[in-house]
Amino acid sequence: MRGLSIELAILLFTTMLCICKATGNLHPLILVPGSGGNQLEARLTTGYKPLGLLCNRWYPISKDKQGVETRVPEFGSTDSLLYLNPNLKQLTAYMAPLVDSLEEIGYVSGETLFGAPYDFRYGLAAEGHPSHVGTKFLEDLKDLIEKASASNGGKPVILLSHSLGGLYVLQLLNRNSPCWRQRFIKHFVALSAPWGGTVQEMLTFASGNSFGVPLVDPLLVRGEQRSSESNLWLMPSPKLFGPEKTLVITPNEAYSALDIPQFLNDIGFPEGVVPYKSRILPLTEALPAPNVSVTCIFGTGLKTPETLLYGKAGFDKQPEVIYGDGDGTVNLVSLMALESLWNLDKRQPLKLIGISGISHTSILEDSAALEEIIAEISSINSEARVKISFG
Repeated sequence: MRGLSIELAILLFTTMLCICKATGNLHPLILVPGSGGNQLEARLTTGYKPLGLLCNRWYPISKDKQGVETRVPEFGSTDSLLYLNPNLKQLTAYMAPLVDSLEEIGYVSGETLFGAPYDFRYGLAAEGHPSHVGTKFLEDLKDLIEKASASNGGKPVILLSHSLGGLYVLQLLNRNSPCWRQRFIKHFVALSAPWGGTVQEMLTFASGNSFGVPLVDPLLVRGEQRSSESNLWLMPSPKLFGPEKTLVITPNEAYSALDIPQFLNDIGFPEGVVPYKSRILPLTEALPAPNVSVTCIFGTGLKTPETLLYGKAGFDKQPEVIYGDGDGTVNLVSLMALESLWNLDKRQPLKLIGISGISHTSILEDSAALEEIIAEISSINSEARVKISFG
């Protein structure tokens, strides 16, 4: 750049940096949503039999088999993550504010920004146990990572998850080789990840949980909630909550995280005991460090269920709740779990960012939270800078 004026040289330098930021200097980024965080499509088959008498007006009672097919739309795209119902965008926005913020720093959907929706009703299982839907999702996610990297000049990928999505990502990383992780993963950013489960999940299994939706009886949804594999995965981890902390108290029993098999039996869900002990416990007991850079961002300082008190009416009545610290859904001990689990592993880069007053879901839309997330993503991208030499 000899012979140029200093002012022109500075102008060219600034322009090149801006171009770099907007295009070539961004690592591809994949969003992995939490439970209930993407659209699912369903259709009735000829074998469908409605449960309500009103609906039988349209579907004759003579049909004796239920038939509902579901599918996850638009894998690889962010479209199904933006709004849970595209016809009610203002009421059902999910990752739309986050995607808007990412696009402001130069990300482009379908080019450098991708989405990995999945059927969140299903979970994973310990080695040796089938989990066809969950395992297929990990295979698809791995393929998406490799394709996103290849279409961006071989740059490794940033994985940005919310809630349950973080558990899936950690399993993906630890189920692939160190060489694969080193080649394809730049950084893993986990938002509101329930590494050790939540006490609230015990309430969901015991009494049902309407999550504040008006006119919904929790008992009406309890059966469906118990049938979800991923919900069982979110029960409090004995390794993190320990035997000393009492989580549920009834007139006759007190349950810690170590007593969850007995708890499942006592609430009238004995069919959950064997899957919990054989499929879920091994997953929650082992959370090895993947030896890739990890950042956990989460809310703190909100009332979060810590102990559930049941009276003589039993589990069909909502309990009295004693609250502790967390993000309103996930307990702080679970949000910060990786710090205690990985603190002795010098090969594992780990950063924790707590944001006071931010809830489990508002982390995806609150301006202060979005600023923190975007600052972290920008910092990760800035680690690879184009060097410009003035000869």
